[in-house]
Amino acid sequence: MKTENFVYFFTVCGFFIGLVFSILKFSSAFDIGFYTLVITLFFYLFIHFVLTYFIQTKDDLENTIFDKKKYEYFANQQILEIEKKEDKITKLLKNINKINQNSN
Repeated sequence: MKTENFVYFFTVCGFFIGLVFSILKFSSAFDIGFYTLVITLFFYLFIHFVLTYFIQTKDDLENTIFDKKKYEYFANQQILEIEKKEDKITKLLKNINKINQNSN
């Protein structure tokens, strides 16, 4: 399971636990909102602490090998396609200009 999912899950759990606790304990709307926010923030920070110290995350970039030739080939193909499209657009604009000049 991804680490982001742990963060999302515990943040939502913290929100609802904070909301229930605040409703049961306090009667002022400000207190309910404030303590719900504080408890949610605590859960959010706590799960980040747990993930940082107890779960090993692997960086996907370390496991992949950058293929320079493949990247350069793909980039060159994209550049060629853009140049072809520019040529077509230039020809179309010239034709439009000729038509406009002939109609005037």
